[in-house]
Amino acid sequence: MITSPKIILWSIISRILFTAHGALLVWVVVEMKNNQLYWILLIGLLLLSLEMVVTLAVTEKGEWKWFSPMVFLYLTAAIPSIFLLELDFLQYRIVMSNSTQTEHLPTDAAYFIIYNPWLLTLEQVMILVIVMGRWIMPKGEMDRIQLTELLLIYIGLGADILDILNLIKDPQVETCRMVNIVGLSIFSWALLQFTLVLTQTQSSDSTDNDEMSSSVKGTCGSSCCTNEVWSLLIAVGMQDGPFLIFRLYVMIKEQVLNEMMIFFICKNIFTVIIEIYRIFVIQCSKKSGKNE
Repeated sequence: MITSPKIILWSIISRILFTAHGALLVWVVVEMKNNQLYWILLIGLLLLSLEMVVTLAVTEKGEWKWFSPMVFLYLTAAIPSIFLLELDFLQYRIVMSNSTQTEHLPTDAAYFIIYNPWLLTLEQVMILVIVMGRWIMPKGEMDRIQLTELLLIYIGLGADILDILNLIKDPQVETCRMVNIVGLSIFSWALLQFTLVLTQTQSSDSTDNDEMSSSVKGTCGSSCCTNEVWSLLIAVGMQDGPFLIFRLYVMIKEQVLNEMMIFFICKNIFTVIIEIYRIFVIQCSKKSGKNE
């Protein structure tokens, strides 16, 4: 049982941060849908208190090593909320595109005009909330160097993830239901990687360097891959790979081509190539180490 006041304090603050942002998203859903039933999306946020008690009671440093239940519970409210709101705005854009006269506009058009800035702001703030939450929550097994590296990775991932939301609102595809649903699904899938802490890297001190050396060369009886390889595989499978395929489809099939599209496609191509190359190098080093 953790009794450190500092760890308990930061655990409470980080969960308050996630709860506040998630509750705002759910509130917007309830207002837009005009249906109180959608308050059910708060269940995950309400469980954060129980999760905190269990985490502090079971773990030694206030956080789980590989998986963050706190971020997962937050995303159980945030992802469905954004998905539902974006689908509503998709339907609104479709209706607007089919309306040639102002009197044919939907009666609830004012709601979309009012809440659209809310949604855009909450989507952008979400990445900042995840980064801030990861920063102030207990570090668990990570040291400060690993934490700062993880936060920098999160910021880079977040910029790429948010661009998918901008892409599905491009004038050429903003009313395409299939592109929007696939884009939102990929967006949701990519967000789930924030629940994993496999992106943590080895620290630079001598002890950690020894551990890294043994993990690369090591006796591979316990695992076929190092932590870094799993991190790279997750990055390829949960973000860079799906994002590259989706952007190429939108560019080729829907003929959406602009400077940002070209930049992110090139970025995804080079990232996937480098990640695969890195996996190859690590595995080759591991095999050569075993043969020595």
